[in-house]
Amino acid sequence: MLENWFWFLLLGLASFRLTRLIVLDMITSFIRKPFMEEIEEKNDKGEIEEYIVIKGTGLRGFVGELLSCYWCTGVWVTTGLFILVTFYPFAGKPVLIIFAAAGVAGILESIVAKISD
Repeated sequence: MLENWFWFLLLGLASFRLTRLIVLDMITSFIRKPFMEEIEEKNDKGEIEEYIVIKGTGLRGFVGELLSCYWCTGVWVTTGLFILVTFYPFAGKPVLIIFAAAGVAGILESIVAKISD
């Protein structure tokens, strides 16, 4: 039972990190670029606001909508990781562990940054 909960927790943490990587991180903006445009504008208070404009229709528009939705992308990322670890555990488990550890590191970094402010 503990092993099942352990791997479920790892799946959750890995899904969290990989989803953020795809949807939000600058390093993967090249993946999002064909499907959406990220526009930054200053508002009346001088603060920068980011807007997303989906490009195209059909499949291109669908992928753009998917990539603009953290929850939607998370479902597919989790499904992919689950399939990977279930059918190809030799490759899937290391991927799960690496992204789960990165997820924990990201959470801890956010906590430390909040405390430091």
